[in-house]
Amino acid sequence: MKHIAALQDLVTPWSDDLEPTDAELDAIEAEMPLILAEVELLDALIVLLDRPASEFDGRRIRRAHRRVLAARRAAANKTGTIPPAVA
Repeated sequence: MKHIAALQDLVTPWSDDLEPTDAELDAIEAEMPLILAEVELLDALIVLLDRPASEFDGRRIRRAHRRVLAARRAAANKTGTIPPAVA
């Protein structure tokens, strides 16, 4: 019986290039309000997957959607570019 062996290292060696740069971290930090608003909207929508929407749920979704729009507007006014939409 022949054994099949990998020709490459089993573990990828760590490289300094895998760490995000300061510019990338700053970009993530600048987009964090939008990311958090989109997570809140997704949380509100996920709740509705297994039950019918109530009046409270509708208000929660509308409020979360307004926060996403406000965060996108603030990001567009700050950087001049509009982040891609998730939903």
